[in-house]
Amino acid sequence: MNIIVIGLGSMGKRRVRLIKELYKEYIVTGIDSRKDRRMEVSDLYGIETFQTLGDMEKPVDCAFVCTSPLSHVNIIKECLTRGWHVFTELNLVDDGYDENILLAKEKGCHLFLSSTFFYREEIKYIRSRVTDNKKWNYIYHIGQYLKDWHPWENYKDFFVRDQKTNGCREIMAIELPWLTGTFGKVAHVHAHSDKMTGLQIGYDDNYMIQIVHENGNKGVLIVDVVSPAAVRKLEVYSEGNYLSWSGTPDSLLEFSTEDKQLKPVALTEKAEHKTGYREFIVENAYRNEIREFFDVVLNGKEPLYGFEQDKVILRLIDSMGA
Repeated sequence: MNIIVIGLGSMGKRRVRLIKELYKEYIVTGIDSRKDRRMEVSDLYGIETFQTLGDMEKPVDCAFVCTSPLSHVNIIKECLTRGWHVFTELNLVDDGYDENILLAKEKGCHLFLSSTFFYREEIKYIRSRVTDNKKWNYIYHIGQYLKDWHPWENYKDFFVRDQKTNGCREIMAIELPWLTGTFGKVAHVHAHSDKMTGLQIGYDDNYMIQIVHENGNKGVLIVDVVSPAAVRKLEVYSEGNYLSWSGTPDSLLEFSTEDKQLKPVALTEKAEHKTGYREFIVENAYRNEIREFFDVVLNGKEPLYGFEQDKVILRLIDSMGA
C-alpha cells in the first residue's frame, strides 16, 4: 500500500512512526508546506516528503489528514476526488460533512474519523462495566493550562486559539463520543462557562456541564484550559459499583464489594508511553486506531465512530456555546 500523511506536525509524526512500525511493507510519504517539518520527518523516519500533493507523482491508496482542523474539509474532498481512502484527525467543525460523505460513497472510498478514546483499554473496560439494568452517574474533570499544551510553540500560533477550534471545544470533541457511547444519547444538557485566565483567546476557558442521558444516566463534565496541573479524573458509580480513573492505565481502580476497598484493574494490554508527552497520553490507542482503519479499508469492518455520529456531537457542543 502507498500511504500519504498530510501535515507533519506532532500528530502527523506520530501517524508516520506508528504506520511504519505496524506495516513495514507499506510505503509512507509525507506532505507539509513547511520545509523544516519535511526535513525533520525525512531524517527521523527515512521517508520521502513533498511540499504539496501536486508535487507527488506516485500512486496513493490511503491518506491521513493531520493538518489543523479548519483545513480538513478541502483536503478530504481532494483526497476523495482522487479515489483515496481517508483517515482524518478531529475536524471540530462539520463544514462539508454531507458533501464528503456522499463523495466517499460515489468514489467507493472509506472515510474514517479519529476518535482515539474508543481504543483506550481503560475506556473499553469502563464501557464493559456500565450496564443498562442500572442507572449510572459520573463526574469527569479534564483540564490543562493552554500554554502547556504544545510547549514547543506559542499557543497563539496553534489552532486551539481560534474560536471555531478552541481548546475547550477540542476536549469536548474528544470526550463526548465515548461518553455518549457509554452512557447513552443526551436528553438534556446545561452548561455554565466564563473566562478565568488572562490568556489572549476569544472564548470561555472553562465549562461546568450537567448532562442527563435518555436512559436516565447523569453526568457532570468539567472542561477547562485553566488548570496548571494537567488533570483527567473520572468517577463512575451506580448501586454496588464504583470506578475511578486518573487518565493513566495504572490508575484505573474498581471498588470490591467483597473486600470493601478499591483495587487496581488489570488490563490486557501493556501501556506504551512516548517520552515528551504527558503521562496520560499512551501510544496504544493511536496504534489500535490505525489498525482499525486498515481493517475497515481491507476487510470492510464497520468503524466504531464516523461522520454521522460526529455531526450529532458537534451540534451538542454548539448548543453549549463552545
